[in-house]
This record gives sequence, C-alpha cells and structure tokens, in this order.
Amino acid sequence: MVILELLEFKCPSCSGAIGFDSRLQKVKCPYCDAEFEMESLKAYDEALKNDQPDEMEWETQAGSQWDESEASKIYSYICKSCGGEIVADENTAATSCPFCNNPVVMVGKLSGILRPDYVIPFKLDKKAAKEGLMKHLQGKKLLPKIFKDENRIEEIKGIYVPFWLFDADADANFRYRATKVRTWSDNNYIYTQTRYFSVLRSGSLAFERVPVDGSTKMPDDLMESIEPYDFSDAVDFQTAYLAGYLADKYDVKADESIARANARIRRSIEQLFASTVTGYATVTLESSNIRLQNGKAKYALYPVWLLNTVWNNKRYTFAMNGQTGKFVGDLPLDKAAYWKWLVGLTAAFGAFTYLALFLLRLL
Repeated sequence: MVILELLEFKCPSCSGAIGFDSRLQKVKCPYCDAEFEMESLKAYDEALKNDQPDEMEWETQAGSQWDESEASKIYSYICKSCGGEIVADENTAATSCPFCNNPVVMVGKLSGILRPDYVIPFKLDKKAAKEGLMKHLQGKKLLPKIFKDENRIEEIKGIYVPFWLFDADADANFRYRATKVRTWSDNNYIYTQTRYFSVLRSGSLAFERVPVDGSTKMPDDLMESIEPYDFSDAVDFQTAYLAGYLADKYDVKADESIARANARIRRSIEQLFASTVTGYATVTLESSNIRLQNGKAKYALYPVWLLNTVWNNKRYTFAMNGQTGKFVGDLPLDKAAYWKWLVGLTAAFGAFTYLALFLLRLL
C-alpha cells in the first residue's frame, strides 16, 4: 500500500485554497483574486513539504539512589495540616511547616525518592531574608500595618526546593505570513497597496538546565519569579548542606515535568525567532516545528527563603532566592487606606479639572 501525503496551498492573502490558472500561467486565488508568480511560490512549496510535527522527547534518568549511610541519617516530616512533605538531616529542628506554618511531626526514615545530583547552597542567611522582606514592604502605603510588624518576620524559613533541570539541543523551523502596506492618494482616490510575504526562519539552539519546580506545594509562578539561579555555584550534593535547613520532597516526577519544560523551551524559541521578523506591517505565524535531541534531565535542590502569613483569613506566601536575594510575593490591600487615597485622588482631579475649565473661560 502506498500512502499519499496531500499538500494544500493556501492564499497568503486570505488563506483560501489556491490553484494554477492556465490562462494566466500564474497561481490565482478564486476568493480574493490575488495572483502569484510560480517562482515566488517555490520556497513556499518547500516549506509546506518540510512541515513536520514537533519532536520534544526526553531522557529523564535524573537523580540517583541514596547511599545507605546517608539514608539512615535523613528523616521525612509530614504536615498534618496541609500534607506537605519535607526532608531534613537528623540534627534539623523541624518545628513548623514552611508551607502553612503548622507543626510537623517526624514519621520515619527517608524512602521512595531519588538522591539529588546537585545543590546550590544558601548564600544568604535569615538576616538577609528579613532585610529583603522589609525592602519589599518599603513605600507600600496601602499595606496593612500587620505586615510592617517586625514580629511577623520571624516566620521566615530556609528550604531547599526540588527542581528538575532539562538540557537539550533544539532545531526549529518557522513560517510566517507577513505584509507590507503602502498608501498614497491623488485628487480623486486614496490607494492602498498590500504586499504579502512568506517569511521562513530556521536555526539551532542549545538549552542548558531549564528549571521546572518539582513540588506542587510551591507555586510555579512564584518559583519562576525568583529565577534565575547562577549554576556556577552548584556543587555535587552532600547531606551536610541540609544542616539547619529543610528540604522539600518532590512530588512531581521528571517525566511529569516534561510538558512544562517543553512549554518554557517553546516560548523561548518562539520569542527569539519572532524577534528576527521585522520591517513588516503585520506578521502572523503559519506553522512551526521544533525538534529536540540529546534531551536529558538532572535533579537539583535550589535554596529559597519562605514566609507564610495570614491576613483576614487569607494566606500570603513570599519567597526570596537564597542565592541572589531576589524577593517576590503578593501583598494584601488595606481597604480603608485605599478608599482614603482614592477619595483624595478624586478630589485632586476634580480641583484640577475645575481650574482647567476656569482658565479656558479666561481665554
């Protein structure tokens, strides 16, 4: 059996199916009457033939098995409130959950998870985390007073967050439909000329250590917001780095993180290629094809300072990059201060409007 692949040519102007007009010896669109020289469609023909589905597969043998002597000294803690699971060495005082701040209890030796390949040690201590939070709060006039209370800052905890790091080489092909528009006029008419272009882009890129948060308890947007980490500080994992800190246990496996890694890679490639298509009035992506080779993943722990606090029965989580000091987190709104500010702004705007109208009358 022979399987035939059908190619359909679409009009770059209106996307309707186009065909060869024997009378004109050109390709013509029956819907918008656009005409195309055969020579100009050669590249378009080749691009259609090269259209292929994405190939974004990975080898995800990340992490390794724990050495028996290491595993005997590492314990697992379960929070009975939120179900969060963390790991720490035998000397760590796990007094409260870093996710919800409720007490946690030790339930047994470490089991069922992989040993990390790398760890980026904490470079900033709790004092730096406190200073980072206070700087984050500075100038926030609509912030409730409780968030400016020193006593709340003591709830900051250092935790190693699990990340899957994806490496891959990518080949990509993109095809865009673009237009250039020229307008002129005479005494009788206004003319508009629209030219259509098929813009092709292809290239190869290398991605190293694309991070994907391996914990469902850590909001992905929060973790991505405190990136990037400088991997030059990473070292081979040793349990001694856990001393004095907590470590979140991954609950999203490497295989389950592939979709998010692919999405981050795709977004980066699309932005890079689109930035090269310039000088046109409009640009529309028609097709894309991304192929990954040598895809592999590693398992690492990244340092994060966490703060959880509650305001009006709503929990707020703040995070600081334990290596660079980058601080992020949503802040609550003091509604009383907000309305006071809004009334003042409205009054000021009203006074400005009245003054402007008064001056116009004088003119």
